[in-house]
Amino acid sequence: MEELLRLLAEDAPGSELARAAGEDAVARDLALRIRAGMDASKKREAELSALVDVARELASARDPGGVLDTIVHRARTLIGTDVAYLTLYDETRGDTYMRATDGSVSAAFQQLRLPLGAGLGGLVAETYKPYWTADYPSDRRFRHTMPIDDAVGEEGLVAICGTPLIVDGAFVGVLFASNRTARPFSRDEVSLLGSLATLAAVTIVQVRAAAETAAALDQLSAAHAGVEHAAAAHDRFADIVLSGGDVDAIAAALAELLGVWVVLVDAAGNELAVAGAVPEAVPWQESESGRLTRIGDCWVVAATAKGERLGALVIGGADDLSGADRRIVERAAVVTALVLLFRRQSAEQSQRAQADLLADVLSGSADPRTLTDRLRLLAPNHRHDRLVIAVCRGDHTAVRARLSAPLEDRLVLSGPYGGDLVLLLARTTPGSAARELAEVAKRGGVTIAVTGPASWGEPLIEAHRQAARVVGTMLRLGRHGESATPDDLGVAGLVGASDVDVRGHVHHVLGKVIDYDTQRGTDLIGTLQAYFAAGQSPTRAATALHIHPNTVQQRLDRVTALLGDGWLSADRSLDVQVALRLHSALGLGQ
Repeated sequence: MEELLRLLAEDAPGSELARAAGEDAVARDLALRIRAGMDASKKREAELSALVDVARELASARDPGGVLDTIVHRARTLIGTDVAYLTLYDETRGDTYMRATDGSVSAAFQQLRLPLGAGLGGLVAETYKPYWTADYPSDRRFRHTMPIDDAVGEEGLVAICGTPLIVDGAFVGVLFASNRTARPFSRDEVSLLGSLATLAAVTIVQVRAAAETAAALDQLSAAHAGVEHAAAAHDRFADIVLSGGDVDAIAAALAELLGVWVVLVDAAGNELAVAGAVPEAVPWQESESGRLTRIGDCWVVAATAKGERLGALVIGGADDLSGADRRIVERAAVVTALVLLFRRQSAEQSQRAQADLLADVLSGSADPRTLTDRLRLLAPNHRHDRLVIAVCRGDHTAVRARLSAPLEDRLVLSGPYGGDLVLLLARTTPGSAARELAEVAKRGGVTIAVTGPASWGEPLIEAHRQAARVVGTMLRLGRHGESATPDDLGVAGLVGASDVDVRGHVHHVLGKVIDYDTQRGTDLIGTLQAYFAAGQSPTRAATALHIHPNTVQQRLDRVTALLGDGWLSADRSLDVQVALRLHSALGLGQ
């Protein structure tokens, strides 16, 4: 056995493990199962690491063609197939066309187009669902056509797996991994290809958006190609956008190019970015025109995208602006609008992703391993083993905006669930979080219950249920606009929640004793009431019940067996006594 353990620690292959086990079949089977489990764990870690590497590689890619080549190469490598390829959706023709391949040798295959519904890829494109087969030529689930079968046959493909590329419900294309010999595709491989397809779809859309932005800037620059200053501005703005710069960088570049001060405001007039020597008070009013307009000592131009005014650039510190300078400001407004739009879309996507993950976590309907992987991608800088949960009830639209900086840094996930706003927080305690959220609750007019800490999975689900019950009790007690933990409510919270929570609370504390009495016709509940009424004296309780003290002790021992050791400790004893009072006073046992 020591030899087997040593070989396992040294990552020895299965053949060596089998040799070391010798005739001991049980030890050999156990060692091989452990070896298989270790290999599977390493494989999952390698796949997750590979996906992170892919995400980094795609994030740094700017050329659309290079992005697609990276995607198919990575798909072929990760799945371990002979060929990988990607088709893109042609909105004009309503079909998909071959855009990138890795490992392909057939010219006909590389020029193939797939009508929706035809072949495996056409079915994926039509249904937005993944499909796979170990033997495509003989698989009758798919509508075979001569052009598709001829191209697939010339390429020599047999096993094919395809998964859709979708972003925000919009179909982008299909990613395939294929083999020239029959082979099954495991669900883990299909899931891995799907994860890669998700990264690919988002990257394709982002690169397209960046390319469209660059194209828009190129068009603007081409109209003023003779103006060297405008060309320099174009290059500066393009570099900012393509390198992922924000509106602060655009405002700073504009202020430097023109020697002015710049203030960017949002649609409500709130400052988003400031650059240059801006005066304390900026006297300006928004222009109704989409063009640069002189208003007092300032120049104002709206930042508009898709017909929506997202903000405005206010320029000052210059008596006049030349025609070329005015065009630079208007160009900056266009770029600013695009960046604001991208930032809002990115924030909305992040919020949707968090809300979807939070719903899956709290409903308990998804695979915990998949949830953990998703959480690591969304919140890589947080630990997820001791989470505090806050349930905000009321008009919670401004809660996130009012969070203090320390609490914002500890926020792991947030989103709506069951009509409430739910926050998952790390590196804090319920009491600390409740105190930090008190001002948010007061100013926002929301009621917040904080529970935890809880570990990932069922404990977190139960902590959310508890927080939802507590916030309901707070509202019934009239504690609007407050933040509290269950400990802050005390016994009064239970009484105030009698129409909803009392029966459940009593059953939670005394359910096993009540059920025992009901099933066996005993009166352990009555014994407990007499025992506490007698100051926890078995002798005086026996006198009140007209039974022998040993009988009282035997009944108390039975209660211990039902409720567990420690039910007479200070905290649990109080819980039991309150539950007994509620059971008797409110007639819950009748």
